[in-house]
Amino acid sequence: MSKSSSDSKDFLRTIVEQDLKSSKYAEVVTRFPPEPNGFPHIGHAKSICINFGIADDYAGHCNLRMDDTNPTTEDTKYVEALKDAIEWLGFEWEGNVRFTSDYFPKIYDYAVELIKMGKAYVDSTDEEEMRELRGTVKEAGRRSKYAERSIEENLDLFEKMKNGEFKDGEHVLRAKIDMTAANMKMRDPLLYRIRHAHHFRAGDAWCIYPMYDFAHGLSDYIEGVSHSICTLEFENNRDIYNWVLDTLGLTLPRPYQHEFARLGINYTVMSKRKLLELVDGGQVSGWDDPRLPTIAGYKRRGYTPESILSFCDGIGIAKANSMVDVAQLEFSIRDDLNTKVPRVMCVLDPLKVTIGNYEGSEELDASYYPDDVPKEGSRILPFSKEIYIERDDFMENPPKDYFRLTPKQAVRLKHAYIITFKEVIKDADGKIVEIKAVYHPESKSGLDTSGIKVKSAIQWVEAKTAKRVEVRLYDRLFKEEAPEGVEDINPDSLKVIKNALIEPAVITDKPDVRFQFERQGYFYADPIDYTDEKPVFNKIVGLKDSWNKKEKKKAKESTSKSQEKKVQIDGEVVPMSEVQQKLYDKYTTELGLNSEVANTLARDETLSNFYYESLNLSEPSPNPVGLANMVSNEVARELKEKSLDALKFNPIQIGALTKMVENEIISSKIAKQVFEEMVKTGENPTQIVEDKGLVQISDPSKIAPIIDEVMEKNPDNVAKFRAGNTKLLGFFVGQVLKATGGKANPKVVNTLVNEKLK
Repeated sequence: MSKSSSDSKDFLRTIVEQDLKSSKYAEVVTRFPPEPNGFPHIGHAKSICINFGIADDYAGHCNLRMDDTNPTTEDTKYVEALKDAIEWLGFEWEGNVRFTSDYFPKIYDYAVELIKMGKAYVDSTDEEEMRELRGTVKEAGRRSKYAERSIEENLDLFEKMKNGEFKDGEHVLRAKIDMTAANMKMRDPLLYRIRHAHHFRAGDAWCIYPMYDFAHGLSDYIEGVSHSICTLEFENNRDIYNWVLDTLGLTLPRPYQHEFARLGINYTVMSKRKLLELVDGGQVSGWDDPRLPTIAGYKRRGYTPESILSFCDGIGIAKANSMVDVAQLEFSIRDDLNTKVPRVMCVLDPLKVTIGNYEGSEELDASYYPDDVPKEGSRILPFSKEIYIERDDFMENPPKDYFRLTPKQAVRLKHAYIITFKEVIKDADGKIVEIKAVYHPESKSGLDTSGIKVKSAIQWVEAKTAKRVEVRLYDRLFKEEAPEGVEDINPDSLKVIKNALIEPAVITDKPDVRFQFERQGYFYADPIDYTDEKPVFNKIVGLKDSWNKKEKKKAKESTSKSQEKKVQIDGEVVPMSEVQQKLYDKYTTELGLNSEVANTLARDETLSNFYYESLNLSEPSPNPVGLANMVSNEVARELKEKSLDALKFNPIQIGALTKMVENEIISSKIAKQVFEEMVKTGENPTQIVEDKGLVQISDPSKIAPIIDEVMEKNPDNVAKFRAGNTKLLGFFVGQVLKATGGKANPKVVNTLVNEKLK
């Protein structure tokens, strides 16, 4: 069985089996073709599992190919990160790592062939006019006048482009297909653009670079790929993929593209652009920050390859995009570590306990594993009259159902004795600094004859032998379920405890680098910062999902939500009705909605009607894409718990709210606040914005003084920035946005902060 296979066949494996049965291909060849412009994330892990897993299942092979066609964003460090991720997950690619740049001469020859066939031309239209000529989802495009150039002129210009005789943007090479095509990607797409930039592999050998849509299919063909597996956002690109291969009349067998649903996880951003912003802005420590969804981040945090593979296998392969709960990923790592890692004791917030009637010291033999874990192993726990317990394991005035140490309630020290309270010592400010207690000699764990009843056991460490460690408590990086950027960062995503105390065996006799700290969670010795002199442990995950306790009310999901989950988990898709399919086609081809949003609207009649009314009754009409996003997210969320008649807002109001974001009257973040008010009151969004003073601040003269104030309060960071630490840009932008309650225009803030910090 492959690392990603499951008991039931998904639709991709069904396709592969049919192709093999019909002898369409003699061998299954897949490829993983990332662009080396960032570190791979959990979405890439899913693609890795699919491509390498299918190749393994059918005795084929998978190529690793870097799609290095954009020299301005790519780097060798990203290539190494991609290789490391695949190897860490336990897969092997066929032969050497391949690069699209290896095929640049051959791809260029194919472009020349298309020109000679009259199927490609050099266009000298500027970018603005080209966009205008392209048309809209409702209007056909118009072909550039330069499409009438002769084959000879096109060949001459294209060669001069290659030789570097023109500036960036002066010319492009376009396919000559159909400017009236419903699929706008087929309206004479770009094949090559001029880019005078140093390539990290090809150096300065090329001044022109092929576009992804042109290079992708040809690279697959050159490598003998049989099944080109992509995510759904490339669904409309498939027409170009086929057109290039078919028009060139390439000999069979040729590859075919198949799409699957990309991975979306709540409380997470998967955009490499947004991840890069976080890294460059200093909101995280780097691409391997344990809070990021990068493979390097999960690896450093302490996730295991097995947990990632199990997660990818569990979510299945679907045809329709949907959102996966991050709790599912957290379950995978808990499930993997539960029977693997030893249990030890660590006190994060130490409170001293002196056991007055205990004399001397002893060594207790304590198992690393509970009885229900089929593993053996134990360590020695030093014990004496001075120990430390967790501060919250003692309360003077406890609430009901508090089962730890109190003035009237005894408690067991895990693996040791029962103790009872005697006296509390406080400092001048009234803070508890020490507990005086007594122990019961007959209550030793495993030999208890004391007859004393206790309701819980607490962790502890012996004062003299405990080791001081740094513990990094990681939580979700974003506080919003569907985060947009820096403004949604969870301020409590990292808490560093410098003076935690841990039992000595963890440092001197580590059986593994991962542990379960009793009652705290699973932890990992940081692979970069950990030393015996300064031990550092990262929290991998808690023992249970405490985050979602507050979300219990969402447990009652609607039928549509249940179907959506089944799509993602089982890889099963309920076929669309004829009416739904027509709506879906209209949404994607005429209105330009992405496949995920179009799928959501088309399958839900109530949502679809709401969207139609909002789009057609609002004056002026809002942008269909922005409106669709709001309806399929915010409005859909309300309709999961309420009927349409119970909503206090109407379609026209949602159209008006969308238009305000479109016109930059308010930011998308403020729009969420306005929407929440509309949910409660039904008031018009314009009135809410006016009453609460939520209009977006774009006037530089109003933003500049706020920036000055932030800089005055943070002189050290200003000096660090000017000394070269440009990652602090994100800090200053975030402070300004915070100071304005999110009302400042982020684009204006970025520009002004940059200017003032120079």
